[in-house]
Amino acid sequence: MIINSSIIRLNEPKVRHSNKPAAGEMPNSGPLIDRWGRIHSDLRISITDRCNLRCVYCMPEEGVPTLARQDVLKLEEIAEIASISFDLGVKSVRITGGEPLVRKGVETLISMLNDVGFEDLSMTTNGMYLESMAEKLKSAGLKRVNISIDSLDEQKFASIRRRGDLAKVLNAIRAAKSVGLSPIKVNVVLMKGQNENEILDFARYGRENGVIVRFIEFMPLDASGQWSQEKIVPADSVVETINECWPTVPVFSEGLANSAPAKTYRYLDGKGEFGVVASMTAPFCGDCNRLRLTSDGAFRNCLFSIEETHVRQLLSAPDSRKQVERAIRECVWGKKMGHGTDEPGFVRPNRTISMVGG
Repeated sequence: MIINSSIIRLNEPKVRHSNKPAAGEMPNSGPLIDRWGRIHSDLRISITDRCNLRCVYCMPEEGVPTLARQDVLKLEEIAEIASISFDLGVKSVRITGGEPLVRKGVETLISMLNDVGFEDLSMTTNGMYLESMAEKLKSAGLKRVNISIDSLDEQKFASIRRRGDLAKVLNAIRAAKSVGLSPIKVNVVLMKGQNENEILDFARYGRENGVIVRFIEFMPLDASGQWSQEKIVPADSVVETINECWPTVPVFSEGLANSAPAKTYRYLDGKGEFGVVASMTAPFCGDCNRLRLTSDGAFRNCLFSIEETHVRQLLSAPDSRKQVERAIRECVWGKKMGHGTDEPGFVRPNRTISMVGG
């Protein structure tokens, strides 16, 4: 069980949102704030909707629709939009996909984004191409990586990923660690009937290899539409399972991590930490500071949003920066209080996670 009296407090998180939407018009200056008082400083940029895997919680095995090459943002366009976002108060950027490492010129893009001056520049990857690219990515300015695995068993890995090689991903983690892409976070999407019996295996792996394992609840963003509440492995059960073997305490921190989706737990014996992302059972919408840019140039204010704000065409306008700035502000201002997955009228997004970016 969690020992509440031993909770590590590195400053208690501050609640920044209101229970009621703000009255009046959208502000035209200051930070990127929504009607609920949440300030947005984290941008997830999907640089491609293509992927070299076909994970069951994300994409169909065959017949995957992809954008035409000309419909995907150019590297220069991504950098320009990121620069405008920086001027609006965005402090951290995470590169996503699809699989971002299938995008030609990704090192060049990272260098361009690094020159903008973001406090944090990270990437989420499936790790298949990371081993050979880790040093180049680090040299270009990438600070850290999140690497998805989902199983430490070769057969299960093949069943969940449908393609790929577990050994390559494990080698990629070692390569990332050796070049200083730190901290390394290992993402595990838990699904009942698939990999829920590997919780302790992953916890042990994290403890022994100096990486932060993040257990993520299965979300209704799969292309096949097979998601259901019954397939969710609740984050609380993950914490309880690990605590029975290795006691932990929750960790609270201040700063960029304050709005992080993962709730972090530290092992009492000092051998690292792990995180849980309870998107479904304990939504963290009240502290959400994230904004997403799709690979075809659309801003989304929520992973589950069914509305988008397209900005690519605005880049060619004479006063492009002002127009893009206003479009981003309007997107943030229109953000709902929560993602609404637990509401009767919830409508699944028309884009899967591979199209939006994680």
